[in-house]
Amino acid sequence: MNKKSFENQQKEQQRRIKDAMLKVKHKIAVISGKGGVGKSTVTVNLAAAFVTHELHGKIGILDADITGPCVPKILGLKGEHLQGGPAGIAPAVSPYGIKATSMAFFLPSDESPVIWRGPLKMKAIQQFLSDIIWGDLEFLFIDLPPGTGDEPLSIMQLLPEMDGVVIVTIPSEVSQEVVKKAVSFSRKLNVPIIGIVENMSGFVCPECGAEYDIFGSGGGQKIADDLGVPFLGKIPIDPQVCEDSDRGTPFVLEHPDSKSTKAFMEIVEKIEGFLKNETRRNEVDDSSNKDKSLHLNEEEK
Repeated sequence: MNKKSFENQQKEQQRRIKDAMLKVKHKIAVISGKGGVGKSTVTVNLAAAFVTHELHGKIGILDADITGPCVPKILGLKGEHLQGGPAGIAPAVSPYGIKATSMAFFLPSDESPVIWRGPLKMKAIQQFLSDIIWGDLEFLFIDLPPGTGDEPLSIMQLLPEMDGVVIVTIPSEVSQEVVKKAVSFSRKLNVPIIGIVENMSGFVCPECGAEYDIFGSGGGQKIADDLGVPFLGKIPIDPQVCEDSDRGTPFVLEHPDSKSTKAFMEIVEKIEGFLKNETRRNEVDDSSNKDKSLHLNEEEK
């Protein structure tokens, strides 16, 4: 393929992505500086929390972790395979109405590894965005692998209109140090930072009620204050979260009265507040630009 043909192919791919994403109102990426912080669990439960806001069938999750996909298992979609048609590929739909796509749906078995270099990962993500028939969505959450490598960079470049990123960390000092890279990454790519979520924040003993800070305390709030980004909240450790994830059930839908679920709901409210503020700011900017244009036209007359 010559250079011109390649450029034309890329432009066509970008056009298809833009057309597909026109029906998605809000696009939010969930990222972390390091692995092992429960990012995918946070992504699924945030999506499930939004479903409770009368958004059944209006929430989607793109599992962009090409080599380590785990969203299908948490959603209860393990073993599903996507079917294609003339119009594209329909996403899988969980029992709770959350639409999802993942590399796991295209693998022959759970043990099959994805041994790909960057360009192939980029191509897969392009196809997830352009070929999946998401339909009308209020929110598309994008679960990214840890770090600042191929997949996060591809998503940010392919979706320049991203509403923002939610950064997941845990209270430990190691996680605090690494999360700075995720903040710097987002800023360099001019992606709004919705805020930081501190996961695994303290453990409340179900027998005696005593609280233990297993991974330390206050790390998420401290890093948010140091870097001047919003702090969205703390999600305590709850063994039931792990059990529900293994069983394929979003925790927040099964245990609405738990402390962890209440933490998720408070985070959802802050995300909604951020999006409303951004909408108002954009409306003010548009109005200001129109006023300037009218003023210039009057001067020309």
